[in-house]
Parts: sequence; C-alpha cells; structure tokens
Amino acid sequence: MALSDNMRAAVLMNIAMLAFTFNDTSMKLASENMPLFQAIALRGGVTVVVLIAIAAQQGAFAFRLSPRDRRRIGLRTLAEVLATLTFLSALMHMPLATLSAIMQSVPLVVTLAAALLFREPVGWRRLTAIAIGFVGVMIIIRPGGAGFDEWSLVGLASVACVVLRDLSTRGLDRAVPSSLVAVWAAVAVALMGVVGSFVTGWQPVGLRDALLILAAAANLIVGYITVVMVMRVGEIGFVAPFRYMALFWAILLGFAIFGTLPDRATLIGAGIVVATGLFTLWRERRRAIRPPSE
Repeated sequence: MALSDNMRAAVLMNIAMLAFTFNDTSMKLASENMPLFQAIALRGGVTVVVLIAIAAQQGAFAFRLSPRDRRRIGLRTLAEVLATLTFLSALMHMPLATLSAIMQSVPLVVTLAAALLFREPVGWRRLTAIAIGFVGVMIIIRPGGAGFDEWSLVGLASVACVVLRDLSTRGLDRAVPSSLVAVWAAVAVALMGVVGSFVTGWQPVGLRDALLILAAAANLIVGYITVVMVMRVGEIGFVAPFRYMALFWAILLGFAIFGTLPDRATLIGAGIVVATGLFTLWRERRRAIRPPSE
C-alpha cells in the first residue's frame, strides 16, 4: 500500500526526532568521560565533512547570498551556537526527558515572538493556549522546588536561542539552499567546540567514546537530512505536530539507557505544553485554510 506524501513526511519526522534524541543521548554518554567542548568539536568535525560533501554535490556553494541573507544566516548561526552550548550544558546535568519536556515549549514561544516581532496575527485563543503552556513549563521546572537549579534556567535559555534561530530562518529567501545554511551552522558549532577545548582541555579518546561521537554525528546528520526532506514532502501544518514525538523518544531512551523516568509533575507539565502546542498548530492551520474569525 503506497503512502501519501503527508504520511511519508510523518514517518520521516519520526525518524528525525528519534535521530536527534539518539544524538543527544550519545553526547550525554560521551561527555561522562571527556570535556563537553571536546565532544562538540569531535562531533562537529565529522558532521562538517559530511555536510560539506552534501552541499557540494547539490551545488549549494555556487549560490550567491544577498547581503540581507548573509546577515540572517550570521544571526541564525550565532543562535545555533548558543542553542547547542546551552542545551548540551543543561543536558549534562539534567535528565534527558525533563530537558526534552522544556524544549517542547519552543513552538509556543515562536508563535508569541512572531506576533510581537513580525506582527503576525495571533487571536485570543492561541494567546490563551500560550499562557497555559507557560504554566506547564513552570510545572516542569518548579521554581523554588527541590528539583529546581541553575540548569533549569540554562534549559530555558536554550529555548530562547532556538526561537531566535527559527525566527532568523523565517526571514531567509526561499531560494537559499538548506544544505548551505546547515554547513555554516555546523562549522560554527565545531569551531566553538575547538575554541572551548583550549580552555577545558583535551582527553584521550577510547574506543567506546569514539563510537559514541560517531553515533552522535551520524544521527545528527540523519536528523538534518530527514527534516529537510519533511519540508519538501508533506504539508507543514500536518507534519509539525509529530515533532512532539521527541518527548516520547526522550522518555523511552532516558529509561532504557539512564534508568530515569520523569516524575508526575514533569509529565503533567509536559502534557500541558504538548496539548497547548498542538492547539496552536491546529489554529494556525485552520487560519491558513479560511479567514480568521478571532
């Protein structure tokens, strides 16, 4: 039975979310035996080589960027570096599922930021959903509670960086090759790892950690490629909700590999965030089909 374009895109999105979660898991394991910046540099070296080969095969380097697109890519690349640094730093000190639950608030924050910065219309229903979603985030991190520390704030900082990255991407000309954008981001992240490793030092790499770094790089590349394929195959409004599968994979891998499960409050907060995120995506899709009544 042949799959429709949307169903193929849904399968690809699930693969992408699983690949990104395997990347996070591999980096968390590798960083137990080596400095974080060294792990970022090693993973980045492998990722850059493969992405450059892909971009060259697609002829992406022949594309001439406008000054406006250069500025957008520069801002996006900076946001990517900061997002990687804050996310992985938080990941070293937080359960995988808890940090993943916090990151599920990104679509809500993107919707709110787009309304404030780009004057995109957001009605009272979606504003209410966003407010409820933020309550869910507060339930997850529980300010003042026993499980709250500075790494919860670093996780929130990662959300802000991802939002800046996504909003910068929105402003790019549609003709700009996705592989070219990915190469610039990968190079910048790898350089950040190299520079940081001069401060934190460099440890000998054993076979186990080398395999983990290769696994992280391979899954990161698979995630990049499949996400691009998703955007070219399916309807964004149909496929976007499948991003929340990242939380499912994070819970599953967190339990299988680290033996940790999110507590009841985290699950409740994550459920609120996911539910409100799905509602905002549904409203955006409905507004795209017919004139808004909000």
